[in-house]
Amino acid sequence: MEHRVLGSSGLLVSPICLGTMTFGTPVAEADAIRLVHESIDQGVNFIDTANCYEGYDRVLGSTGGVAEEITGKAIADRRDRVVLATKVGAPLGPGPQDRGLSPLHIQREIEASLRRLGTDVIDLYIIHWPDRQTPLEATLEALDRVVRQGKARYVGISNHSAAQLCRLLWLSEKHGWPRPVSSQIPFSFLRRDFQYDLPFCEEFSIGVTPYQSLQGGLLTGKYRRDQEAPTGSRAAEKPEWVWERNDSLYDTLEALEALAAEIDTTPARYALAWTLAQPAMSSLVVGAKHSEQVADAVAATEIEIPAEHFARIDEIVPPPWHQSDPIR
Repeated sequence: MEHRVLGSSGLLVSPICLGTMTFGTPVAEADAIRLVHESIDQGVNFIDTANCYEGYDRVLGSTGGVAEEITGKAIADRRDRVVLATKVGAPLGPGPQDRGLSPLHIQREIEASLRRLGTDVIDLYIIHWPDRQTPLEATLEALDRVVRQGKARYVGISNHSAAQLCRLLWLSEKHGWPRPVSSQIPFSFLRRDFQYDLPFCEEFSIGVTPYQSLQGGLLTGKYRRDQEAPTGSRAAEKPEWVWERNDSLYDTLEALEALAAEIDTTPARYALAWTLAQPAMSSLVVGAKHSEQVADAVAATEIEIPAEHFARIDEIVPPPWHQSDPIR
């Protein structure tokens, strides 16, 4: 794979990033460790986790930490071969200090993440969700502190709009605090809400690392109209994590699969290749259970979407309404 620059960081990352949200359940520890090793052997050098990840066992406010512990074990003798990202901000308990982006929570959680991951420094420390209770200045100053302490190298954001990112960039420049270098957003054929944020990220050297590019498996071709969800699929194991499969959705999926067939590739590879072709894309966060799924994602980096397909894709899955006023 040809590496891509992660925003303004100078870090070179594989265009496929291994996501770890399902580590624990359904991907048991031994299988997850093997998956990490085999992914690295296939050229994947970017791993994404979070302090709240614990697979399907995750409920709002549960303590998390499982995926970080497994990831730490997996990279113990391979730390210098990976760019490691983790996140902070999601609820981890019932208490008022068990969530958010306050300086207290950030300092406490980076220490816990470092311990679970078995490392001295996190390459990319990501604020997971916006926190309406904590001023951005307090959050950025806390992130500046952990960077100065040598506990994180770079800062990223997740689930923030371009407008929120714009304010973060302005405050960072104003105070000399760490500048966000990446943005992790949900983005796929079926979810293009952030489409018009991408040129902003490209202009300001923000590396986009989207998740759900296969929309929970809906874009892999495994789900068929009028058929039960395949055994082992997310819809079979955790149906509340997958969109409702109705005739309208299948109309869209079948139209996209027909385009993939025109260039003799799989629906999954086609979906990932299209996402990688969007502005500002650095690396796609892809979850997997088996190394074969990682290999399939890696193969997508070699697929080139024909120019005339982009307009046809827009007809099937239109981008969101766009205000033409350049001020907007």
